[in-house]
This record gives sequence, structure tokens and C-alpha cells, in this order.
Amino acid sequence: MFGKKKRNSSFGSIGPTFLDDLFGGVVSAIVILPMALAFGVASGLGPVAGIYGAVAVGFFAAAFGGTPAQISAPTGPMTIAMAAIVTLYAHDLATAFTIVMLAGLIQISLGFLRVGRFVGYTPYSVVSGFMTGIGAIIIILQVVTILGAEPISGGPLVQIAAWPKAIANPNPHDLAIGLTALGICVFWPRRMRRFLPPPLAALTIGTCIAFFGLTEARTIGAIPAGLPAFQVPQIGLESIGHFLEPALILALLGSIDSLLTSLIADSQTRTRHNPDRELVGQGLGNLAAGILGALPGAGATLGTVTNIRAGGRSPLAGILTAGILLGLLLGFGWIAEPIPLAVLAGILIKVGWDIIDWRFVVHLRAIRLEYVFIMLLTFLVTVFVDLVTAVALGLIAAGVVRSRDLTQNELEGVFSLPVLDFDSLPSLADIDPYSMPVGFIKLRGSFSIASANELTRVIAADIEDHDIIIIDFSETTTVDDSAALAIEELVQSAIDDDTACIVLGLSGDVGRVLQSLKVFHRVPAGNFVDSLDEAKQLSKNLLHNRGADGAKLSVGEGSANEGYEAPKAVSQGSN
Repeated sequence: MFGKKKRNSSFGSIGPTFLDDLFGGVVSAIVILPMALAFGVASGLGPVAGIYGAVAVGFFAAAFGGTPAQISAPTGPMTIAMAAIVTLYAHDLATAFTIVMLAGLIQISLGFLRVGRFVGYTPYSVVSGFMTGIGAIIIILQVVTILGAEPISGGPLVQIAAWPKAIANPNPHDLAIGLTALGICVFWPRRMRRFLPPPLAALTIGTCIAFFGLTEARTIGAIPAGLPAFQVPQIGLESIGHFLEPALILALLGSIDSLLTSLIADSQTRTRHNPDRELVGQGLGNLAAGILGALPGAGATLGTVTNIRAGGRSPLAGILTAGILLGLLLGFGWIAEPIPLAVLAGILIKVGWDIIDWRFVVHLRAIRLEYVFIMLLTFLVTVFVDLVTAVALGLIAAGVVRSRDLTQNELEGVFSLPVLDFDSLPSLADIDPYSMPVGFIKLRGSFSIASANELTRVIAADIEDHDIIIIDFSETTTVDDSAALAIEELVQSAIDDDTACIVLGLSGDVGRVLQSLKVFHRVPAGNFVDSLDEAKQLSKNLLHNRGADGAKLSVGEGSANEGYEAPKAVSQGSN
């Protein structure tokens, strides 16, 4: 309008260029290469499976996913889960890859069902315990390799049991190279990281040391050239039940891992990802990985951050990363053959260390005890049981804590007091609140299953202490079915005890919910009022009708009517 150039971004910056994406794709490929090799070896499928996993998941997640700047590849959680599957089906890898395909289909289904947005509701204590457990598992699994012992299959407990023997008989060449790689990853100068990432530096230097000096270190060995053999799904109606649980584990892990990385990408690019579309893209990638006999993957935090810092913003960067890795594998696979296994172990130990949520761990003393318990529970079950059980137990424990907090918050909206301003009452100094004939109960805010039982306990005592009870719903915003039934129980108990109930301010959605459940079907029609003054006047009238013997007050004129419907003004939500 005033001669300014129109910008492509709502944040006031010119959109990404091809050169930015090209540079981001190249740098990301350099970072992903050693990680893919290491994760492939750690999974038991071999380095080729790791690279093909980065190609398959990286391409499809970039082309069809919902986070433009995200780089996808094999990750720690997916590798740990796949290693367990490979151990279980070592005699039949076709079955293992069928599970990967099924996991991809589950992710696609989750995307179409639009459940991606709900991952954001996972409590941070659960995520922290889960990621810390994954980091610990990665470190535990690499100790035997970095010591130069023969690799063994099995989970963390099996690996820990093998440590004494490996420590007693280390291979000095493997140990020296592994510690060198680990030291490079930790202490590589910050100013050089933009041009040569620490994992690639460790891979290059460690390989050169092994090639020219420490020649007894074990290496990756021969890598088959050409395209992989396509896998045919091995599934039938009788076996799908056995496949479903591990496939669900992979699908949930991949979804959580990817969407958490998407949140990191959002924070750095000031954009918003599409979680449902991201699940579809990740599912297509893992489906392709299963068909290719490759390692499944998810959004890779390290690759994504590297791409963003290098300037990559569009899906083109992720597609270029996959293309570069594919070209490397098809034409230059021989380059990876002399890489020592101890180098990959050193790199993975640093990766595991970085995955541990140190920000949460170092502040455990300042965090509520309940959430510390949830984090530690999730962590321990992740390491010593399995990943899905850990997340499930963590969510259950977090739900219990959250329900308790919600109960307390909801009950803070319950106000109970005697009504004092009647002409017939004595002076305030002589009043015993518990001898007052009229009680007033105000329900302010929301009430749900969390407070239903406590609501009954809190209000029941007040009902017993009065001849008339006024229940005020004028500031009640929501009531679910559990709370509604608790209120019905209170009203029924009051009426059975000859305590008259006056309902004040029942309208809107709250009124519709309570009426649809017939909560007040025994309350006379004349006992519904719109203001506190009306409630007081009605209370006076009912008190004047009390028997001379001082007995408890009856429900008043107009006996209980089982077929009662609230006045039209209430049912329409008006006051």
C-alpha cells in the first residue's frame, strides 16, 4: 500500500529460499548419517536398516507430514522398541517388519481420527520419566559394546548382568576409540559445531584412529549394495492378536516422539504444526520402512534443530536429506564399512545422556512430591518393564493426582451458611448457626466426577442441621452426570428427612442437564425461584406452616410429584 514489498510470512520475514533448504538438507544428512548407522546397529538389524529407515521415514514424513521444518529418522525410543521386537522375532524378521507396517497403519488411522492434538495433554512428569528412561536404556545398552565385548541380546537387566565380565576383560582398542568418540561429542568446540557437527567429527576421527592405529577394534564390516529386499506382510487372522500389542507400542512411541519434536520445531520457527497430518506422514514413513526391511523412525530432535538453524523451513529440506542418504547408500556404502562399533557406541552414549531430562531431574527437590513420584514411576517402569506399560501407569498416576487437585478446586466453590436476616430471629450474638432453620448452599463453578463423592459428604451435614435448605445454582457453570446424580442423592435424602428444598437460579445448560436426569423430580414446582429474595420469602412461608410441636418441616404445599417438570422459564434457560 505504501510501496513496501509484500512479505510471505505472517511474522514479517521473507519466506525460505531454495538455498536455505538445500543447506539445511545437506547439514541434516551429515548429522543423521552417524545416528542412523548407530541406531541400526543398536536395534540388531544392522547399519543398512538404519540408513534405509532414515530414507523412508525422512522422505514420507517430510512430503506428507504436518511439520514443514521437521527431519525424521530412526530415534532412541523407536530403536529401543524395535530392538525388543527383533529379539522376540529374531528367527523370523519378516514378522518383525510386518509389525512395523502395522504400526504405520495405526499411526495413519490415528491421524485420520484426529487424535494427534491429544498428545499435548500428556503430563510433563510422564514425558520426563519416559524420555529419561529411554536415555538410560540407550546408555546401558552401549556399555558392553564400548568395552569391546561381544554384543548380547536382551533388555537392561540382561545387559547390566553382563557388565562385570565385560569390565574384567575389556578390548583396549575398542575402549580407547569409544572413549575418544564420546569425548569428541562432549568437548567439541562450539564454534566448530555449525560446520562440523560433533557426531560426524567423532565418526571421522574415530574411524581414522582405528584404520591407522588401533586396528583390533571391531568394525561394521561389509555393507550390502543396491536396493533392499522388499518385505511381504506375514499376517493372518489368527496372528493379528500377537502383532497388535508391539505394533501399538511402536505407533504410540512414534507418535509421541514426533509430536514432541514438532513442538520444539514450532518454538524455533514461530509456526504451528498440524498434528493429525504429521501422524499420517509418520505412518506412511513407517509403513514404507517395514516394506523396505528398515528401522522405523519418528521426528528426530537433533536433525530438526540442525535443519532449522541451517535455514531449512520447508519440506524440501527433509526430502533432500533422505535423497542424500539414499545416494550415499546406493553408491558409497563402502565408506561406512571401516567404522568401528565402539565409535557408534560412544556417539549413542552422548545421545542417551542428552535425551535424559536433566532440567526436570536437577529440580526434583523443588517439585511437588506427587509429580516426582509419577516421574520416577514412569522412569523405572520404562527401564525395567516396557515402554507402553510405563506410559500407561504414568498417565493413570497423573490422572489420580489431577483428579485429587480437581476435587479440591471444585469443592472450593461450595459455600454453605445459615440464613440470618429473618424478622423472627434473635440478635446475632445469641445465634447458634447450627440451630438455624434455613441453610443456604451455593455451588459456584464446575462440578464433575472428581468432586461427586466429596460433594455428597460436604453438603449432607448441612442438610441434616436445617429444616429448609436453599441450593443456589446461579453461578454454577457446568455439572456432569456424576455430580448431577450426587446432587439428586442429596435432594432425595433431604426430602426423606422432611427437609424442604428450594432450588435457586436453575437455568441454562446446568438446568437442562439436571432436568434431563430428573434430579429434582420430587421437588414441588413452587420451590423453584429465580432470586435470593424469593427464596427467603418462600422460606418464611414454609416456616410459618411448621407444626406447633416443632417437628421437622414437611416438603410443603404441593406433595412430591414423580412426573414433575420444571417451569418453562427454567427449561428454556432464562432467569
